[in-house]
Order: sequence, then structure tokens, then C-alpha cells
Amino acid sequence: MSGYEKPSRGRGFCALSPVLLSLLMAAPLGLLGEETRQLFEFDSTNMSDAASRPLGKSYPPYSLANFSWNNITDSLDPATLSATFRGHPIRDPTGAFTNGSLAFRVQAFSTSGRPAQPPRLLHSADTCQLEVALVGASPRGNRSLFGLEVATLGQGPGCPSMQEQHSIDDEYAPAVFQLDQLLWGSLPSGFMQWRPVAFSQKRGSRDSAMPCQSSPLRPTLAYLLPQSPIVRAFFKTQDHSCAFNLTFGASTGPGYWDQHYLSWSVLLGVGTPPVDALSPLVLGIMAVALGAPALMLLAGGLFLLLGRKRDSEYQSIN
Repeated sequence: MSGYEKPSRGRGFCALSPVLLSLLMAAPLGLLGEETRQLFEFDSTNMSDAASRPLGKSYPPYSLANFSWNNITDSLDPATLSATFRGHPIRDPTGAFTNGSLAFRVQAFSTSGRPAQPPRLLHSADTCQLEVALVGASPRGNRSLFGLEVATLGQGPGCPSMQEQHSIDDEYAPAVFQLDQLLWGSLPSGFMQWRPVAFSQKRGSRDSAMPCQSSPLRPTLAYLLPQSPIVRAFFKTQDHSCAFNLTFGASTGPGYWDQHYLSWSVLLGVGTPPVDALSPLVLGIMAVALGAPALMLLAGGLFLLLGRKRDSEYQSIN
């Protein structure tokens, strides 16, 4: 851990030194107390709907502990406070990753705002965004669905709370209307936010949007988890951990099979999570929708009032 530099709060929760970033090759989410453990693949050919359980034929999962990752210094970009971890299985007997890779792009933020690409999660200076992208890997089924298993540290005997937030505003993530989040602590001490949507094309749009389903959190024995040196260094010995699964796509609609591409984004940070307000577009629509009837009633009232006044000024000739 020599050479560690404490991250500057003003440059974001994940604004890390190059030396510290290089340590993350063994565990891309290690500093956040989370680890993506496995990449799942299911054959959805015989699935009737997106909520089917089980998801279909399950292929042997890819363990990320057995992946080889790129040299982080090659992708470290101080200008955008970002770095990309790109890897593939060390042993790949089927050749599925011959021309493919699994990538984790971490980006810190120095100010509040939204990224240019959907789902455009609202961020602050105490947050970072993680984008997971599966690119070019050959699926083992005709209509394969992919998923991730994520393990996280718990506080006390229970797991972090998982919540759903619903909104009528879909300007930044068309037709999603939902935000999912994990909260640690009562105030909370940390959070993880994502929209239940993934994309089957690099330029995410409504046409390439796929549903993202999450399973309930479940307690997991710590000794069953990969013993990440990053997690041990920052969080000491932790006997309690929790895990949940994320599944991307459905048997119908857009899928990984379209362009052999899948991406999903999540926001992580400390403190109170950002709260989405109604966007100017939605506020404008609401103003027009509510204001137009009021204006029509006002105009009708004025018309009746002026009409009666003209009738009272009429002088009969008889």
C-alpha cells in the first residue's frame, strides 16, 4: 500500500491516485466494499416472459477471479477522472472471449450533473459511476441472457436495504420511471443507485433498452467470497456480507444477440444519495396541461361577462 494518496473530497469519491487505481486490477469494485463475483449466462429460447423463473438453461458461470485484466495505467485518464478495467478469462476452452471482453469503466465526478449517455444518473462530487460492458463475446446460446452476481459488505447482522423509487419523469431515461438503490446505514453512510435498464447498443436509446432485474439481497458467508486484498485493506476483516444477482434482458425485444453488446451503469457514493427533481421539460408540460384549461375557463368567463355588458347597453327603440 506504499504510495497511497488519500482521495481529495473535492475531486470525488473515486478520484484515486494512479498507484491506488493500479491495485484495483485484482478487484474492480474492491474500494467500494463490493465485488462482482461471476458473470452468468442463460439460454432464454424457451422463456415465455421476462419474469420467468428459472431464467432458462444455465451455462457454467464465468468467475471473475479467473479473469486476466489489462494494465490500468494504459486507460487512466486524469482529464475525465476515469479508468477502464478490461478482462477476459485466463482459460477459455470454448473460445467465447477470443474477440470479446468484459469491461468495468470507473469515472469520478468533480461537480454535480449528468453524463451524456443514458441512463444519465444524477451525480455529485462525492460519487462515481461504474459502467459494465460485455462486448464481442460469443454467446453459448441463440438468445442468451447475461447476469452479474454482486457481493457487498453488510453492517451488523442485516443486509443493506434495497428500495425502489418511482417517478413520472422519464426525460433522462425514456420509459423507465424507476430508480433502484441500496442504502448502508441510517443516514446513510453509503449508497448504490441504478435504473433497471441496460442497453444492447453502444449509443443507448429506447430502441436498445433492455430490462434489468435484481434479486433480493441474501446473506453470504464471508469465507465463500474471494478474499480480495483491496477489501481487506480498506474494510479489515468482515465476517458478514450479502449478495444479489442482476439479470439483463428478456426473451423478447432487444438483447445481447443484436450486436453482441451489453452495457449497464450504476452510481456509488457516500453520504446522502442524489435526489432527482422534476426536469424542466416535465415541469413545462405540466404547466401547459394545467394552465391551458385555466386559461380556457378565464377566457370563457370574460366572454360571458363582456357579452352580458353589451346586452345591458342595448337601448330598445320601443
